[in-house]
Amino acid sequence: MGIYFYWGEDSFRLQQAVQALRDRLLDQAWVSFNYEKLPGDQTESTQQALSQVLTLPFGGGDRLVWLANTHLGQRCSADLLEELSLTLPHIPPECHLLLTSSQKPDGRSKVVKLLQKHGQFQEFSPIPPWKTEELETAVVQAAKTLGVNLSAAAVELLAEAVGNDTRQLHNELEKLRLYAGSTTIQPEQVAALVTVTTQNSLRLASTILAGDRGTALELLSDLLRQNEPPLRLMATLTRQFRTWLWVKLLTSDRERDNTVIARLADVGNPKRIYFIQKEIKNTPLAALKACLPTLLNIESQLKQGRDAEQTLTTGIIRLCLDCSS
Repeated sequence: MGIYFYWGEDSFRLQQAVQALRDRLLDQAWVSFNYEKLPGDQTESTQQALSQVLTLPFGGGDRLVWLANTHLGQRCSADLLEELSLTLPHIPPECHLLLTSSQKPDGRSKVVKLLQKHGQFQEFSPIPPWKTEELETAVVQAAKTLGVNLSAAAVELLAEAVGNDTRQLHNELEKLRLYAGSTTIQPEQVAALVTVTTQNSLRLASTILAGDRGTALELLSDLLRQNEPPLRLMATLTRQFRTWLWVKLLTSDRERDNTVIARLADVGNPKRIYFIQKEIKNTPLAALKACLPTLLNIESQLKQGRDAEQTLTTGIIRLCLDCSS
C-alpha cells in the first residue's frame, strides 16, 4: 500500500514524478485495468477513488488511482474525513492512492494529519529566482539526467536564462543535446540557441532604474510577445531591486567588505558587488525603497487576476517615476 501526496506549483517536475510513479508501479500490458485518473475537486470522485483503491489489481503489476487537483489539502467534510479514516488503513499492499495539488496542504487540518500518518508528501515548488546557486544545481542535475555536458560558464548562463522554469530548462537542454551531441557545451552556444527571457527582464530592470520610460515599455512589449509569464517577470524585477536595495543600504552604512555585502544581499559571487555598486551609484536610497511597495502592489494585482499588460504597463511607469524622482 502506498499513499502519495504531490504538491507544488512546478507542474512540470510534478508531472515527471507522476509519470515515474506510474512506470514503477504499473505493468504496461495491464494499464487500462489498473490505472484510473479522477478529478480531485469533487466529493463523488474522491469516494469513487477510495472504492477503487480497495480493489485488487488485475493481471500483472499494481493498481494506481490518481486524484488530480484535489482539494483535500485545504478542506474536507466530516463525512468524507470519516470515510478516509476507515479506508486508508485497509488499502491492500498492491494498491496505491496518489493525490496531487498545486496548493500547499494545510498542516493544521485533520485530513492532512491523517494523510501524513498513512502516506508520504513531496513538494514540487519552484526554486526562488534569487537563489542562483540552487538554480545552477538544478541545471547540473537536469543536464546529467539528459546526458548533456555543460561547462561551468554554460551552467551559469543557462540558469540565468531560464530561471526556475523547469519545463523550459528541459526543452533547452534537449535542444543543446541535439546540437552538440557528446561535446561540452560552451556559453557561446547557450547564448546562440537559448531564449534568454531572464536576461531581457534584467535589462528591463536596469532601464527602469535609469528612469527610461520609453525603452522600458518597449522591453516589456517584447517580453510579453515572447510569452514571458508576468509573475516570473515580476519575480526577476523584485529580486533585482531587492539586491540593489540591500547593496545600497550596506554601502551607505559604510560596509567595505564585499564578501560581507554579498552574503547579506544574497549575491552568489562577491565580485559582482563592485558592478552592482556602479549600477546604483547615482540612484538615491529613498528611490530604491519606494520601488519595493510598488513591485509588491503589481504582483498582488496580477495574482488577483487583473489584466497583465495593463497592470505591468502602469506599474512600470510608476517604477520609472520612483527611480527618477
